[in-house]
Amino acid sequence: MASRIELSDFLASVERRAFKQAVFAVRDEETALDIVQDSMMRLAEKYSDRPAEEFPPLFQRILQNAIRDSYRRSRTRAGHVVQLSSFEPLDDELADPLETLEIDEELNPFATPHAALLQAETLNLIETALQNLPPRQREAFLLRYWEGLDIAETALAMGCTEGSVKTHCSRATNALASALKAKDVRP
Repeated sequence: MASRIELSDFLASVERRAFKQAVFAVRDEETALDIVQDSMMRLAEKYSDRPAEEFPPLFQRILQNAIRDSYRRSRTRAGHVVQLSSFEPLDDELADPLETLEIDEELNPFATPHAALLQAETLNLIETALQNLPPRQREAFLLRYWEGLDIAETALAMGCTEGSVKTHCSRATNALASALKAKDVRP
């Protein structure tokens, strides 16, 4: 059974990444904030008695369900189904999905402005490529490689089989690699 401190520490550690995931999915900052807050409350209310190691997949499952519920509500309100590709692009202030990637400049004191610019441009290319992925591929990719969940945890969070997770991740990585290769970005 997790303590209140463990639950609090877990929620503090995932809040920014969860917010970015929700913004990616719904493309509205206020809705994304509501989704994340509701997800955190559900985890705290219903699953705080679980061991701390169960929090990551449980929270991701709650978050993904809340995102899907938001899609359903918006479709109902609009009276018709809206294609995800027709959403407006994100505001400039939210354009960096990899903002949670913190760079410790003390580890690389010899980094040049040119290297920093190349890194920023590469991150922007990755962001654009991520936005162009189909929703399930993006979800699988972010859960596996951004959140660090294993295949079983990702399958649980997405509500699908482990084979589907592998397929979505494979397709996502191939699409990202192709998109970056087209922009002449090499590993």
